[in-house]
Amino acid sequence: MRKITVESSLEVYSSLQELPNDIQMLMQQAIEARAKAYSPYSNFQVGAALSLDNGKIITGNNQENASYPSGLCAERTAIYYAGSQHPNSKITRMAITASSKTKVTDKPIPPCGACRQAILEYEIKQKQPIEIYFMGKVGEVAKSSSLTNLLPFIFDKEVL
Repeated sequence: MRKITVESSLEVYSSLQELPNDIQMLMQQAIEARAKAYSPYSNFQVGAALSLDNGKIITGNNQENASYPSGLCAERTAIYYAGSQHPNSKITRMAITASSKTKVTDKPIPPCGACRQAILEYEIKQKQPIEIYFMGKVGEVAKSSSLTNLLPFIFDKEVL
């Protein structure tokens, strides 16, 4: 038997205002996307904004459905749009913000497991990490320099 220790390293900013200006602008676009989310069942709105290496910004928000598995998270909405419309561009940064209509979300809210796997797929495809900034509606903003900090045991084509 052997023991494995896994560590992740994140940077945490006290507020949106502490971020560099370009990241504040990216997060603002995620906030605007969050406001357009369709979440009548969970009342949990998520917005994402991606910065591509071609200068484009792609946004997405969660889209729910009464048949729950048929909905789609904000992160995957944005990633898949970027992949279909800008297949040769790399995603350099991602900003995510989440809020609830029933309580204040004041802690950084990371991507769900399915979104982590989708983000990982694009990091592998583009052979380059994606900076991920995430927050609730207010409060601290966390930054991960790569998805692998959020999903240390990756599932990729090498295991298939």
